[in-house]
Amino acid sequence: MFTRTIEPAFYDTDALGHINNTRLPAWFELARNDIFRLFTPDLDPRKWRLMLARIEVVYFGELQYGSEIEIRTYISRLGNSSFTVSQEAWQAGKMTNLGRTVMLQFDHQAKKSIPIDGELREALEAHVQEEPVTA
Repeated sequence: MFTRTIEPAFYDTDALGHINNTRLPAWFELARNDIFRLFTPDLDPRKWRLMLARIEVVYFGELQYGSEIEIRTYISRLGNSSFTVSQEAWQAGKMTNLGRTVMLQFDHQAKKSIPIDGELREALEAHVQEEPVTA
């Protein structure tokens, strides 16, 4: 599991006074950099080997300005060429959000997916864990 701490800025809030729901997908993408580095260590977009297939964010509670948010990132499913990145947002000891992103290893020139194998598969397997049971 990878973890990142986000300190919300005032501009992350909305008219209701909590963190705007549009911020979570951006923070989750930032926290996926640790996964991205397994595929492209220098994050050079010209060498990019990933394609985003689906993104989902489940909102269980509000996030508040003035308190750090911990983003926990791990692999919850590892297929032949695709995998699911699960991400949890935690604030004040509570999980407030769960994100799921389906990604695939992709050859952008050939326009096709590529199997995940060898050392890369082993590196991803080291971060596989089950999602928490949620209501």
